[in-house]
Amino acid sequence: MFELNDLKQTRFFQEVFEEGKQQGKLEAKLKTIPQLLAFGLSIEQIAQGLSLDEQVVRQAAQPKS
Repeated sequence: MFELNDLKQTRFFQEVFEEGKQQGKLEAKLKTIPQLLAFGLSIEQIAQGLSLDEQVVRQAAQPKS
């Protein structure tokens, strides 16, 4: 019988799991951008510190409509 542990060992599961982890890390970084701007950091400093492209930081810094 195919069990949860068997599923966790598949390449598909591992790739999807890793992709989810990476997406979660990116979302966490994006959430910190407004706070870092409020502390007075520049777009360039934030991009460098979070290892993100400056354009990504600019987009995240724009107020949401």
